[in-house]
Amino acid sequence: MFSNLSDKLSEAFKKFRSKGKLSESDVKEGMREVKLALLEADVNYKVVKDFVKKVTERAIGSEVLESLLPAQQIVKIVNEELTSLMGGATAKLEISSRPPTVVMMVGLQGSGKTTHSGKLASYYKKQGKNPLLVACDIYRPAAIDQLKVVGSKINVPVFDRGTQSPVATSKEAVKYAENNGYDMVFIDTAGRLHVDEVLMDELDSIKNAVNPTEIILVVDSMTGQDAVNVASSFNEKLDITGVLLSKLDGDTRGGAALSVRHVTGKPIKFIGTGEKLDALEPFYPDRMASRILGMGDVLSLIEKAEQNFDAKKSAELEKKILENSFTLNDFLDQFRQIKKMGSMKDILAMLPGVKVGSLKDMEIDEGAMGRTEAIILSMTNKEREHPNIINGSRRKRIAAGSGVTVEEVNKLMKQYEQMNKMMKQLTGGIMRRGKRGRMKIPFSF
Repeated sequence: MFSNLSDKLSEAFKKFRSKGKLSESDVKEGMREVKLALLEADVNYKVVKDFVKKVTERAIGSEVLESLLPAQQIVKIVNEELTSLMGGATAKLEISSRPPTVVMMVGLQGSGKTTHSGKLASYYKKQGKNPLLVACDIYRPAAIDQLKVVGSKINVPVFDRGTQSPVATSKEAVKYAENNGYDMVFIDTAGRLHVDEVLMDELDSIKNAVNPTEIILVVDSMTGQDAVNVASSFNEKLDITGVLLSKLDGDTRGGAALSVRHVTGKPIKFIGTGEKLDALEPFYPDRMASRILGMGDVLSLIEKAEQNFDAKKSAELEKKILENSFTLNDFLDQFRQIKKMGSMKDILAMLPGVKVGSLKDMEIDEGAMGRTEAIILSMTNKEREHPNIINGSRRKRIAAGSGVTVEEVNKLMKQYEQMNKMMKQLTGGIMRRGKRGRMKIPFSF
């Protein structure tokens, strides 16, 4: 996401960095490049105009023009204004003090309402909530069945009444939730290919019937300027409480994310970052601004690690490292936990100093982890627990069983031996100093 915008802004900032001191004309020339970068990213023209005006006013002040590092000051200002543009503070979903919390999901057909209703239900279920999905799209063929499939994958029940009026179904669903201990209700409403009066009348009737805690508009971020127009129309008719941007992982421009909050005045609360049902993130304006400017997003990376790494296994690993008993089974566990965090490109994009655009052309063998897993699984349990017994003939058998070359098996064994050696050196140093304190090892490589 944002790779095109990130590249363009990086080029614009080069003009600032090439000069030791900046004049007012230097700033204005550089800001023209920033303006073009934002317009090419499909950011709304009025939003661009306001943004560039604010940044320019701050950039031609004495704090920048008289500073020793003016280019860095301008990047800092752009970062702060981008954060402000996208909402400033993080906006969370409001939880009703009197359950259930009713969340009405609205949007055009094809925006991803049904899938993201499931994603939100899954997200809050992991936080200890007891969600219920409600099927109120009775017009799109197989919409109810799709929601049931999503519900079964995340083990969340789906309330449906077939082709009964969506207004009646939503009222019954909320009553059912109250009587059966469901503290969150996600209503998957119908969409259309465009905003029309019939759609809005039905949505307004559902809103009046259930008095939702939140009305979340799901917007396809890849529609660019249309996303802003759609958000404005829904907000005008329904007074939405927040926005969920879907398909942001496929949008290299990012214009919708930078425009929706400014145009509607309503916060972006979540972003969809992939097709899987766990590919959903809360929207952090400051972190997103940092990603756009190539400053990384270490906090999100740490949160991903915390979500995907098993605390019990990590404690067991620490014990094994201290006892010098790290095996290939442990090695396999580490690989599997890293795989849960997403692709290597996603992980690298969160590291400071990594330009988002540079990852497009970077050749990363995403299948390497799969081959490593296949190699280790082709070993017997005895071989995994005692890797020193793996001789030449065993390596040939393992290679044939995993569909790789003997060279790849040798490479894996060498990686394991190097890691084991490094851990022995680490624990040896700890033992010598008598420091048997808790080791913080989220993952080993």
